[in-house]
Amino acid sequence: MHTLQEKILFLFNIIRCIPHLILFYLHKKKAIIQADVKRGLLLMEKDFKQPFGLIYLLAFCRQYRNLFYYRVRPYSIFLNIICPQMQTLIIYTKHIGEGLALVNGFATAIGAESIGKNCIIYQQVTLGGTKYGSPIILDNVTICSGAILLGKITIGNNVVIGANATVLRDVPDNCTVLPASSSIMKWKNETHKMIYSDIK
Repeated sequence: MHTLQEKILFLFNIIRCIPHLILFYLHKKKAIIQADVKRGLLLMEKDFKQPFGLIYLLAFCRQYRNLFYYRVRPYSIFLNIICPQMQTLIIYTKHIGEGLALVNGFATAIGAESIGKNCIIYQQVTLGGTKYGSPIILDNVTICSGAILLGKITIGNNVVIGANATVLRDVPDNCTVLPASSSIMKWKNETHKMIYSDIK
């Protein structure tokens, strides 16, 4: 922590988050919550051990509260009174794997059928269903700001959805969806050498 104000807020939040900490240590999803915290701190370049990492995210990252409350439902009703969540971030997904990171999070609707492990979702993203179903997001997927994913589609492992892209069809593993044209680009492993210009 870099400022006196941040330190004071942190001390205040240790007291405010005592109910959260008790629930964290007793909850059956403790390991999943720990993975969420570890990923969130890693992206923020913060080095906290438990339980201080959880307290830091609850105190200074309101979007993380939404994820924490999703994990501990239905107890979130009471905790939300103590630490209000972000009102413009809505999560109504059946299953979310461990290690999800929400960056900024405002104006975001997460309505996927399921989300895999270690995914990142930025602000103003919409994952929404149609009458045919909702998106299935596999592991290690990054969805950048303003992206829209609709319908019964599957987003493969290690995929990056570019900012403001609209995705209405399946995306294979190890691809990037370009924002301007919503084209799906295939890359060759770590070298990032393009081997297909577009996947139809």
